[in-house]
Amino acid sequence: MAFDITPYVDMSPKEVRELIRKGVIDFPTAGMCRGYAQANLVILPPEYAADFEEFAHKNPFPCPILEIIKGTPETHDMGEGGNICTDIPKYRIYENGVFTKETTDASEYWKEGYVGFLIGCSFSFEEALIREGIEIRHIAQGRNVPMFKTNIQTVPVGPFSGPMVCSMRPMTPENAKKAYDITFKMPNVHGAPVHMGDPKEVGVADVMKPDYGEAVDIYEGEIPVFWPCGVTPQAAIENAKPPIVITHAPGHMFITDIPNAELNDYLEAKKKEN
Repeated sequence: MAFDITPYVDMSPKEVRELIRKGVIDFPTAGMCRGYAQANLVILPPEYAADFEEFAHKNPFPCPILEIIKGTPETHDMGEGGNICTDIPKYRIYENGVFTKETTDASEYWKEGYVGFLIGCSFSFEEALIREGIEIRHIAQGRNVPMFKTNIQTVPVGPFSGPMVCSMRPMTPENAKKAYDITFKMPNVHGAPVHMGDPKEVGVADVMKPDYGEAVDIYEGEIPVFWPCGVTPQAAIENAKPPIVITHAPGHMFITDIPNAELNDYLEAKKKEN
């Protein structure tokens, strides 16, 4: 289903989060708030939080942690006054590892002791690619980015394990090399592609049938380019089977107040503080 992000491209993250909170925006956020980083979400009961944090640390490219939220669902580092239960257009609820419901407001599911994780998103590097003249097909076609479960396995921790999920963008080989060189320098938003070329080599049988998101057109002379994706935790959750987990719906992100250009330095500085 096509949707129009044009009115939201140059809005501030705070303005867009307010529109999401009011229910005005309930579609994917790729291309919104030009210049600002976006984030994936996982909210877990406390007894699963430590294992998941370690899982993210052991799998930093698909699961780069931007902020850990405790106490209340309000964000601080990634956007003062933001709320991870209301400021994402669509959420998914998993019960015992099974996806059971999609909702536009997850407030009723937040309980005392729950821990939220905001995780880096590949939407954040798309701006840098567009600036270099590389077309991002799902944005050009008004679709959600196609995402695939691959045969690349994550490093397991506790109950969390499973395949790496990758987002795919078709490009000419020349643009794919250029995209590799750009995103290699952005480890906090998934870094470089893990595969360029034949999708079967990473276990993707049909590139026109994504596991999440929507298929996009691939033109003659283009190759599929696969990046680690922050939907990877949702595949791990299906294996871990916690009683309840709240995640973003694929493609529907939390838009942060941190500019993409500053995100890497900001996170490196935070690591030194800790």
